[in-house]
Amino acid sequence: MLLLRCHLKRALPQKVLCRLCAVMGKLQSKFKHSTYKYSRPDGFIEERIQTKAFQEYSPAHMDTVSVVAALNSDLCVSGGKDKTVVAYNWRTGNVVKRFKGHEREITKIACIFKSSQFFSASRDKMVMMWDLQSSSQPRQKFSGHTMVVTGLTVSPDSSQLCTGSRDNTLLLWDVGTGQCAERASVSRNLVTHLCWVPGEPYILQTSEDKSIRLWDSRGLQVAHTFPTQQHIQTYCEVSEDGHKCVSCSSGFEGEGCEATLWDLRQTRSRICEYRGHFQTVASCIFLPRALASMPAIATSSHDCKVKIWNQDTGACLFTLSLDGSGPLTSLAVADSISLLCVSFSRGIHLLRVDRSQGLELREVAAF
Repeated sequence: MLLLRCHLKRALPQKVLCRLCAVMGKLQSKFKHSTYKYSRPDGFIEERIQTKAFQEYSPAHMDTVSVVAALNSDLCVSGGKDKTVVAYNWRTGNVVKRFKGHEREITKIACIFKSSQFFSASRDKMVMMWDLQSSSQPRQKFSGHTMVVTGLTVSPDSSQLCTGSRDNTLLLWDVGTGQCAERASVSRNLVTHLCWVPGEPYILQTSEDKSIRLWDSRGLQVAHTFPTQQHIQTYCEVSEDGHKCVSCSSGFEGEGCEATLWDLRQTRSRICEYRGHFQTVASCIFLPRALASMPAIATSSHDCKVKIWNQDTGACLFTLSLDGSGPLTSLAVADSISLLCVSFSRGIHLLRVDRSQGLELREVAAF
């Protein structure tokens, strides 16, 4: 390979050579060693080492990636410290389009699923709306926060956008006009994440004040506050049927570091806890039934591990260790058998479920 590049360097212009080398690099496969823990039917947990062909594509970003979200069954949208938003085809390993407009790191992405539209939030206090089918310029800008935007969610009918910030405020926007329709503020409510409840006018929110709040978008009032937790609540997600939600917490050396399942219906009580991470849990998601063949939840943590849990019992079904990747900061469902996971050091990982020897999660690509 080195000799070939030397000959090419003499024969081809630099720009052409760079493009050719990028393509050649993208097509390279490597063998990847990773460890995971497997829970056997008899209850014994054993650690295995897997060696599988691993595809390393050209990086989606030039710096640390912060967040990833699925746009459709082929494309994901990501943002990072390079201030860019990238639409990426994770099946082929190709960048579809780059979007530039923010002045600082991207903190959140919210997609209108199965459409061409999505939103990005940034440390520059701005939120922007983008359309994959139009130009690389933002379709709409939302300016109203005085500090970094740390929460971003769009209503099920795509007509409203809710944003939250470390300035203790939530803002409700009209997507069509870009105008702020409602504003609410709660003292010490440093927003960490927002999630709209499917089919309902409610918005779930986690905070650095260790609280989980349910907001009514009709007037933007707090409808319910869950019991205060022991640690900062870092992330939340609502199940597809809108009946349950899961939140996760910060922690260190196993103290805290849990995910919690809540009932969103009559009692809104705690249903189950998922304990086993040793550092902050940064993301938690409900998995499609087809992916785990049972109600299941996945979590990613700063301890470099992705875990799959039995939603009903709290048992850990599988642990994948992405050693050397740094803290895992974002997790998203790609399709019925695949997950996308963001790591601090190595970009975006494509993980795939393998049931040939029971439930296993394997890393198959990175970009």
